[in-house]
Amino acid sequence: MKARQAGSRLFRSVLDFALPPRCGGCGAIVDDVDSFCTDCWRKLEFLQGGCERCGLPLKGTEAETCGACLAQPPRLDRIRAAVAYDDISRSIALRLKYGRKIALARTMSRYMRPLVGELPSDALLVPVPLHRRRLWSRGFNQSAIVARELSRRTGIPVAVDALRRTRATPPLKGMGMRQRRRTVAGAFRSTMDLRGQTVILVDDVLTTGSTANACARVLKRAGAGRVDLVSWARVIRPMQIDV
Repeated sequence: MKARQAGSRLFRSVLDFALPPRCGGCGAIVDDVDSFCTDCWRKLEFLQGGCERCGLPLKGTEAETCGACLAQPPRLDRIRAAVAYDDISRSIALRLKYGRKIALARTMSRYMRPLVGELPSDALLVPVPLHRRRLWSRGFNQSAIVARELSRRTGIPVAVDALRRTRATPPLKGMGMRQRRRTVAGAFRSTMDLRGQTVILVDDVLTTGSTANACARVLKRAGAGRVDLVSWARVIRPMQIDV
């Protein structure tokens, strides 16, 4: 066992020398894998606290729940994102989605891990699904890759096929909130009996929450007792919506 561990450390040292870890934001060499350089770290807006339900920052108030959640609670029981959507977090999401930089999923999952918290033993990670046509054209579902990395870090099993997108929907970019909700309504179907289980939806970027709420509705109809969402980044200001 000791010889195997020594061999593993030696292999890691050789690999780090040949392929040193690089910043997920700018590609600069860093000391630790799946991390950021000092400059990118300072530019990223890590999200902490905020509304106890949706996680949006609450500034200038001692309230625990935002006005929007009080007026119309989301179908999701808890929403959390690691960082605010900005130039760096957007670049990371797009390079994973379209640039096939699969290793970035590890970086994203590292900072999403603290958002999961303590969960019951029957909890499941469920990625937001793509329609089969988009999956065939892209070759992979970026949310499923992030979910698998998050599963590796947490030990929570991932159920990739628990949700299916049964209807192809147009890109939501440029749509208003109401139009987004109408577009994704009825586009998902659950394939599992989730009676009483806690489900953690996993996505790369949260914009208005229309897709995630549509997924939560289907999962709860399948019996899920609780549906949370964790994502890499989330749009804080509406003018940022361009994904």
